[in-house]
Amino acid sequence: MSAENSVTCAGTGTAAATAAEAPSAGTTTEPALLPLHCLRRLDPGPPRLGVLPTGTPVWLVSRHADVRQVLTDPRLGRAPLLAPDAPPVSVVPNLLDDPQSLLSLDGPDHQRLRRTVQRAFTPRAIARWRPWVASVVEGLLDELIDRGSPADIVAAYTRPLPTAVISRLMGLDDLDGERLGHWSDHAFSTTAYSAEAIRAALEEFAAFGAGLIAERRASPGEDLVSSLLAAAGESGDVTEPQFVSLVIGLVVAGHETTMTALGNALVYLLGDGREAWKQLASDERSAAAATEQLLRAIPLVDTDHLPGLLRRSSEEVEIGGVVIPAGSVVAADTRTANHDPEVFTGDLLTELFSPPAAPMLTFGAGPHHCLGAWLARMEMELALHRLARRLPALRLTAPTDAIDWRRGLVTRSPRTLQVAW
Repeated sequence: MSAENSVTCAGTGTAAATAAEAPSAGTTTEPALLPLHCLRRLDPGPPRLGVLPTGTPVWLVSRHADVRQVLTDPRLGRAPLLAPDAPPVSVVPNLLDDPQSLLSLDGPDHQRLRRTVQRAFTPRAIARWRPWVASVVEGLLDELIDRGSPADIVAAYTRPLPTAVISRLMGLDDLDGERLGHWSDHAFSTTAYSAEAIRAALEEFAAFGAGLIAERRASPGEDLVSSLLAAAGESGDVTEPQFVSLVIGLVVAGHETTMTALGNALVYLLGDGREAWKQLASDERSAAAATEQLLRAIPLVDTDHLPGLLRRSSEEVEIGGVVIPAGSVVAADTRTANHDPEVFTGDLLTELFSPPAAPMLTFGAGPHHCLGAWLARMEMELALHRLARRLPALRLTAPTDAIDWRRGLVTRSPRTLQVAW
């Protein structure tokens, strides 16, 4: 069977397929997993009760309008998830649960810390970085082509690209990609590592962040960390733990999101979406439109581990006609909301180069909307356009059911992806 027809979910695959069944007790071989664009989704509907892996009840919210409400309503926050009376939402520690992080703060505390960094990630600021990001892309493609076919596109392209970009922004010319990958995998682990291993990796990562901050204080430069220190000094209200958490959060998020999205996009484009490859190569405008649709339609996470962006209600709140009691944990299922038939029509096969009918929610919405969203978009559209332009005959060398996936993490993407041209 060829790579092109090994998955027949066609487009986004609504109800077309589910992940393979888990192995029985004692089985050592991991089951095959489907590409994320093929996974079954819930039918959008009113909020319904489910349960997290910890056993904590959770209200699952799936309609586009309802998910936007969850993400923008001040009565539904991140900080209450870490309150003393909060039920457990994570089986093991992870970076998302750091009480000092930007993600875990709400209201004025969140805005103070966000103001320290948000000027560096506006669309205008990101546009200034475009030429050198394009140069990074071209350099990686030169190396890929020089090494020859076949190749692992993850090792040669989708992983080093965001690592190189965030290293340049942070002034980390000697950042070890494998070390960053180690921290990232542990920071977003669900079942891949023990709690002890995760704590040790996060402590090491925090020590790296603290050391980097100390270096930039002693010798400021033109990098993002130096700029953040200057902004924090002007405001005077960012604590040292918050600053360390902010720096390491930017490092790992700048690496993880783009690597995951780009890898999963290539699984689709070199398989079910192969017919789009020629147009993707034609111009950057087509690549920008495709990037938005790919980010909308292909989730970053496998909802077996995280059913949505979590919030907790500080008071009783009505969502989609359902009254959610105070103190409830709520999961905003952005994956299902991004396919809500009341908002979006068609699928990736028909809509790839059309603007989405409404804002997609992959990067969230409201106060906690992802700071790096515009950077991730820019990296991805340049990476896809230049790759398709320079390697028009690029193809997978094996069926998609043979892909080696990164497992047991909040995010899921190919660990390796063998290609030829």
